[in-house]
Amino acid sequence: GYCVFYDECGRNPLLNNTLVDPIVPCLNYTRVCPMFDQGENSTYACCTIKQLASLEKSLTLSKAVLVRCPSCAYNFAHLHCINTCSPNQSQTVKVTKVLNVTELNRTREAVVGYQAFIGKTFADTSFQSCKNVRIPATIGGYAIATMCGRYGAKLCTPQRWYDFQGDSSNGLAPLDIDFKIIQEGDTTGVPEGVVPYDGVALMCNETTPTGGDVCSCQDCQESCPSVLPPPPVAGHFTLLGTDGYLVISIILLILLILSFVLYLSVSCLVASHKNKKKGIHRGKGKDKDSDKVLLLSLIVVAVFSVGLKDIKLTTDPVELWSAPNSRARQEKEFHDTYFDPFYRTNQVILTAPGRKGHIYDSLLFGPQNFSGIMSKELIIELLELQTRIQNIEFWSDDLNRTASLKDVCFAPLNPNNPSQTDCAVNSLPQYFQNSLDNINAKVYMTHSPLSFKDITDLGMSCMADYGAPVFPFLAVGGYENDAFSSAEAFILTFSLNNYARSDPKFKVAMQWEKEFLKIVQEYQKDPKNSFTFAYMAERSLEDEINRTTAEDIPIFMISYAVIFVYIAVALGEYSSWKRLLVDSKFLVGLGGILVVACSVLASMGFYSWIGIPSSLVILQVVPFLVLAVGADNIFIFVLEYQRDVRRPHETREEQIGRVLGNVAPSMLLCSLSESVCFFLGALSTMPAVKSFALYAALAVLMDFVLQMTAFVALLSLDARRQDNNRCELLCCIKVSKQRPKKPNKGFLMPFMKKYYAPVLLHRYTRIIVIVVFIFMFCGALFLMMNVKVGLDQELAMPQGSYMLTYFQYLNKYFEVGVPVYFVTKKGFNFTSVDGMNAVCSSVGCDQFSLTQKIQSYVAIPANSWVDDFIDWLNPQSKCCRLYTSGPNAGHFCPANESGLICTKRCLGRPENDTVRPTVEEFNLYLPDFLTNRPDLQSISCKIFFTPVSPASRFMAYHTPLTNSQEFTAALKMARELADEITVGMRSVPGTSPDFEVFPYTITYVFYEQYLTIVNEGLFNISLCLLPTFVVCCLLLGLDLRSGLLNLLTIVMIVVDTVGVMTLWSIDFNAVALINLVTAVGISVEFVSHMTRSFALSIKPTRVERAIEATAKMGSAVFAGVAMTNLPGIIVLAFAKAQLIQIFFFRLNLVITLLGMAHGLIFLPVVLSYFGTYIIFLWVLYV
Repeated sequence: GYCVFYDECGRNPLLNNTLVDPIVPCLNYTRVCPMFDQGENSTYACCTIKQLASLEKSLTLSKAVLVRCPSCAYNFAHLHCINTCSPNQSQTVKVTKVLNVTELNRTREAVVGYQAFIGKTFADTSFQSCKNVRIPATIGGYAIATMCGRYGAKLCTPQRWYDFQGDSSNGLAPLDIDFKIIQEGDTTGVPEGVVPYDGVALMCNETTPTGGDVCSCQDCQESCPSVLPPPPVAGHFTLLGTDGYLVISIILLILLILSFVLYLSVSCLVASHKNKKKGIHRGKGKDKDSDKVLLLSLIVVAVFSVGLKDIKLTTDPVELWSAPNSRARQEKEFHDTYFDPFYRTNQVILTAPGRKGHIYDSLLFGPQNFSGIMSKELIIELLELQTRIQNIEFWSDDLNRTASLKDVCFAPLNPNNPSQTDCAVNSLPQYFQNSLDNINAKVYMTHSPLSFKDITDLGMSCMADYGAPVFPFLAVGGYENDAFSSAEAFILTFSLNNYARSDPKFKVAMQWEKEFLKIVQEYQKDPKNSFTFAYMAERSLEDEINRTTAEDIPIFMISYAVIFVYIAVALGEYSSWKRLLVDSKFLVGLGGILVVACSVLASMGFYSWIGIPSSLVILQVVPFLVLAVGADNIFIFVLEYQRDVRRPHETREEQIGRVLGNVAPSMLLCSLSESVCFFLGALSTMPAVKSFALYAALAVLMDFVLQMTAFVALLSLDARRQDNNRCELLCCIKVSKQRPKKPNKGFLMPFMKKYYAPVLLHRYTRIIVIVVFIFMFCGALFLMMNVKVGLDQELAMPQGSYMLTYFQYLNKYFEVGVPVYFVTKKGFNFTSVDGMNAVCSSVGCDQFSLTQKIQSYVAIPANSWVDDFIDWLNPQSKCCRLYTSGPNAGHFCPANESGLICTKRCLGRPENDTVRPTVEEFNLYLPDFLTNRPDLQSISCKIFFTPVSPASRFMAYHTPLTNSQEFTAALKMARELADEITVGMRSVPGTSPDFEVFPYTITYVFYEQYLTIVNEGLFNISLCLLPTFVVCCLLLGLDLRSGLLNLLTIVMIVVDTVGVMTLWSIDFNAVALINLVTAVGISVEFVSHMTRSFALSIKPTRVERAIEATAKMGSAVFAGVAMTNLPGIIVLAFAKAQLIQIFFFRLNLVITLLGMAHGLIFLPVVLSYFGTYIIFLWVLYV
């Protein structure tokens, strides 16, 4: 063979605006082409030194993205060296085009095009060695995607790869090269004398002849170590080949029923007689100074309520549901301290469902599906909307001037003084730099969205106007397998800085988002709009929650009004129409409601005074809870008074005192149990649950105190009015009709005594009841094991909210999940070689480094500044250079400076092609790396800027997450991965023993609670159950049996409630936990009154005592708890907020119905079987 061309003839006159100078060789070693090095006096090549320098420069930009894999970079240079410098050039190259070029007054023939013939084995092996090389700066993008033109990484083949390299329009090739890949033994189309080059190409897991290491696992699958397959995922708990929980529930059901049958059998055979002791109740007459008692009560309430002037409502979800000392909060504070808080997202997702797509039969790609939205007209319309939003301006009182996007936008490449074009706006028009001229010039689809420059005649950049690449998953959505042309949605995202709430710019950002929403909503109403779309601003969640809360306030008011009307009507005696206004209890009912309201106000005022903030949950739940407790006590007290007959020579006050002596212990039993229950519930680590428990505990306690004082005084005044036959509200009017001397039994008590209790406590009915409730309990245990844990963010939105549409679009069209950062704390030495190897993912890095491990987990590999820094320092790239002359000689030279004045590289070429700076070099060049802004010439050098001292972070993306269960699982897996990385990095010499890596994304603070909420719930509910047992035992004279039956029934109510939650699609979360804690309190009302009434009964048999307790106390419980709650709960079904519909209507309805069923059906029956024989009575002096 012989040389086909030699030396240089100057610039190619056919090319302009190229990325490198298009120096062409004339017609007629070695750092660049080491494969020619045969030793001194034995090396031959068809190149001059000047030509080698130009070849090196021509290969620089391409090799910069391939240098992470030495064998790939070697193969890439190998072919071009053979074509350009081989002494047997004539055997592999055939010149096809020449041109006269004049340089320095000398005209010569220059080669501007030739054919290169390559063997297929060499071409395929070279391609395979390069196809998996990544560019970490592009968040896991493939280097081949930037070197295959419009085909991108997915459609790239060896032929297309070489075609791009030989296309002079790509800005890299100095002349046209027509690569011909020839199958071995095939001579078709091969000119005479030409032998396709069949040299040895290296595999990516081979070392290079120059000593380069094998490529890393991230860039070369063949280099990945053999890893044992993970253990099989633990399946569901099974027994006997079926669901284990179901089997256990069935076994428990059988055992309980058999135990009950055995008990019945023994009871029939063994007759036992227990002596009963008769109890004495004495009451002490109330003082007649009712007015003074009322006044004193009002003064106490007023003093407590003064604190309401300092009330603070917590609306920040982070403050509500994440404890300040929780791991997620501490990690969030660490991240926000060393890095900027997670940016604020404002987004529009647009579709055009009515537009018909089409199939384009491309000569290059074959049939391509273009969706209806992929049209020039819609891209232009999207650009118009984007421009309109970008041009938002408004007056800011905080800045005292007109504010715009640039004042608050996230500008990663120019954060200190951004212009509008520096703002991070991600959209499809960014591929055209938001230029209408570029879009109008020609719109085409590329399969390589990360290309530096397109290869059409337009020669346009593919970078965004703010200097970074546009990632396709942030520009379009609804595509599969990188088929971007079939995308069904445009994604338009504006990112703002997330300022602290105390920062004046926080209000500016909120104002901008308000204007953003205004423009988008106006655009949505425009009939000329071609899109169907969804949108959101960072403020949208909080805005929508506040809006629906305000809209649902009337629903709560109606609910309270319905309860008030019921109480006022139900407490009346109604013996005659003539005494209707006398016997009504409107004022007593109103007084009972006011007592509840005053107890809630006093509780809120007290805690506001001492600085414990309230929340909307407290405002919505605590009044309902206290109303249930208070109404029950009111009904028990008033009905007991109405059913009582005044004894001879007994004054009204003495009668009230005696009646109070009968019922006060029962009221104390319930109120004290509930109050202690809630005070213990305040041990919860969840702020919302803790504050709710504190507010509820004090409110219940205050309610009892006010009932024992103010309400008793009010009832005394009302009884005086009734005794004087005066009309309610019109006290001056008397009625002649006298009050009947018979006690008013009402309707419920006679009904329950005559019909309900005898039927319920019939011998066969009791057996059926026990069996049914055991079955319900066992079924609920099984269902409880399958309850879903979490709270989907959609449920926080009201019905009809625009955010619900946005969530649907987000789940349908987004191709990746939320970004996640793996944050390293101080204590790790990044400057050492071992430290860099433990983090990076390129050649020479540890096989189980930080980035290698992250890649195995997330949707898109981590962006690693360490890899970027190493690639940036690599002398084979032009990223890190030094000035060789002038005043800045020896200092860093930006990549966009001319190579004539920056010929020196920052580092020398390493012997094994594995670049690792020394500690001094690391510290010297790191500031330049962090501050050098990339442009089109140096985009391969670096994209993202990440602070590295004393903390650092590595960004990746989760896979798409659509519900709270997936978010929680992602958090759990990310933490497990971070813990594994921590252990590995602590083994690096010089690493601090307390060094730590943790994952962080903005959603973790919300979903962390679901990792522990089951244990948290069991702990809180157990704490609430404990006082109900202890107080019941103590106040019933250490009656352990009654206390246990009381506890058993409450446990069954709670378990059955959780079981019904599974059936009714109510997830278990913090809101549900608050309601379950409330369920314990309400269950005490259903159960404890009945238990005490049974224990104090003096009837001879258990069944008779159960009948008496059911008739006497059951009627009061039904009227006071069940019928008080149900009307108010049913009204909540009409609320707009889904949270209220699910967790306040559904869950409270379930709690009330199950409490009523267990308290009025199950408990009387179980007492008739297992109730205590011995009656313990307390002599209470009230």
